[in-house]
Amino acid sequence: QVQLVESGGDWVQPGGSLRLSCAASGRNLNFYDINIGWFRQAPGKEREGVSYIVGSDGTAYYKDSVEGRFTISRDSGKNTVYLQMNRLKPEDTAIYYCASNHGIRSMLARNYETWGQGTQVTVSS
Repeated sequence: QVQLVESGGDWVQPGGSLRLSCAASGRNLNFYDINIGWFRQAPGKEREGVSYIVGSDGTAYYKDSVEGRFTISRDSGKNTVYLQMNRLKPEDTAIYYCASNHGIRSMLARNYETWGQGTQVTVSS
C-alpha cells in the first residue's frame, strides 16, 4: 500500500514560482514500479491531470497549458516527485494532488489508485 503526502502549496503572485513535493512511502514500495501524476482541481471544476512521470524510465508528460512552465522530476533516493511551477498564472490556482498507479501511462484521474490529501496553490496579486 502506497501513501502519498504533498507539500509546498502557497500563495504567490502572477509570474512567480513554486515547487510542490510528493513523498511516497509504504511497505515494500518500489519507487520504479509506480507512475506518479500531478492533478489539480479548481472550485467548481473537474479534477484535471497536469503532469505525470513514468516510474520505470522517468519519461515525463504534461498538459498543454503547462508545457514549458512546469517541470516534473524525481529523487529516487527520497522517494519523492517534484513539480516545479514557473511563470504561474491566476488560472493555475487550485488544490494540487499527487497520485500513483502501477504502470498506466495516463493523465486521467480515474486511472490512478492512490491519492494524497492535496496542497493549495493560489496565484493572485
